[in-house]
Amino acid sequence: MQFVSIPAGSFMMGCSAGDHECYAEEKPTHRVSITRPFEIGKYQVTQSEYETVMATNPSYSRGPNHPVEGVSWEDAQKFCEAVNRKGDGYLYRLPTEAEWEYAARGGDDSCRYGSLDVVAWFRDNSGGTTHPVGEKKPNRFGLYDTLGNVWEWVQDWYGITYYGRSPESDPKGPLSGEYRVSRGGSFRGLVRGQARVSSRYIQKPNVRSIVIGFRCVREPVQESRR
Repeated sequence: MQFVSIPAGSFMMGCSAGDHECYAEEKPTHRVSITRPFEIGKYQVTQSEYETVMATNPSYSRGPNHPVEGVSWEDAQKFCEAVNRKGDGYLYRLPTEAEWEYAARGGDDSCRYGSLDVVAWFRDNSGGTTHPVGEKKPNRFGLYDTLGNVWEWVQDWYGITYYGRSPESDPKGPLSGEYRVSRGGSFRGLVRGQARVSSRYIQKPNVRSIVIGFRCVREPVQESRR
């Protein structure tokens, strides 16, 4: 996996200015500070990477460089745990929802960081399948496919009122819940309401779907113990 360094900083999380497609769960827009730099996957985890670690490929749309899908939140956790057991000096995990949105925006405060045809595989251009990662234009941080291709699991539990009480610094989501969150839209997604940086999708953590994959964050082991 290749990783991109994301600087610390702050941003407005949730419904983007001028975005009339937002749902209630994306409000209120609120300031969030990411207080430490971190590294996040340049691409969504591919089928080749997943199969190398887990010795299985659950994906429906097959291709070694296509994003893995058909994975539950629990499967994504097991992948990270398996990589961690290799002991390469890093801790691998899913990003928090705040980390994901901060990285996905790439310093852009609009609902989409470019024309959808240029930055994303979605319903109108995907042909009903995923595509190899990295074929579309990246955002300003150098991340690919943060819109479209597959939704991406994040670490957080879902809470419909959480945005209204979220701490400003490094929020980690509710302490418990029934559903986990994924972000970013998919190859099957409608333009309206889904292919937007603030859009949210929820599923129970044991549910597998052909439209959901993930990307990882990594941090040096000594930092993870702070």
